[in-house]
Amino acid sequence: MNLLKNIAVAFSMYSKIPMPQFAWTKENMRYALCFFPLVGAVVGVCVWIWGQLSSRLPFGNLFVTGVFLLIPVIVTGGIHLDGLLDTSDALSSWQPRERRLEILSDSHAGAFAIIVCCSYFIAALAVWSEVTTELLLVLAGGYCLSRSLNGFGIATFPCAKSSGLAATFADQADKKKCRVILLCEAIASSLFMIGMQPLCGILAVAAAWLTMLGCRKMCMNKFGGITGDTQGFFLQICELLMAFAAVIGSKVFIINY
Repeated sequence: MNLLKNIAVAFSMYSKIPMPQFAWTKENMRYALCFFPLVGAVVGVCVWIWGQLSSRLPFGNLFVTGVFLLIPVIVTGGIHLDGLLDTSDALSSWQPRERRLEILSDSHAGAFAIIVCCSYFIAALAVWSEVTTELLLVLAGGYCLSRSLNGFGIATFPCAKSSGLAATFADQADKKKCRVILLCEAIASSLFMIGMQPLCGILAVAAAWLTMLGCRKMCMNKFGGITGDTQGFFLQICELLMAFAAVIGSKVFIINY
């Protein structure tokens, strides 16, 4: 029963899928991070289903690609996009660390956040317009991998603040067990992606792991640790770079060789 409560907490926080509401107690959140990748599995399945449907329907490429981009936003409610915007604002401020942390908590979106958001979706539209049916399962698995690494980061890396979403989940989690489980989930997701298309899968997986390391370094240098917003920033960048790497692999290496 407690595991079901942990699942409900994970889905109620990281998705818009209706779930029973439970108190955020230590018992109900002990393993909630471990079920974060399940939200990614839902996104991945929806993306794959849309890919199969759209290939049989007379829709144009722009419409199909637009739906691909909207699926994660609809399932998650855009919670990670909020982190992308807040972190972009903070990084653009060139203020001391304490002020950057305050900007992360500001609910208002600055000009730089809007620029980054528009640029992000233009880049994603360009990349996903080149995604073929053969790449769909690779990228569907990527939604699980990005969330496995995201949860692993929360359970492993130091938090910049003692309050906030990341700190709450980190404090309530059984960190040692969560790290092991999330690492296993990340490895399983990586192997799945590579199994679906070896070359493109390897490139996408490498992009994900390198993005995690790069974002960790950025967070330590700029904020003194991670927050819920910086983890959202990581997830969005990770998924974009995985798609980019897979497309590059399919267009450059596979076509030429």
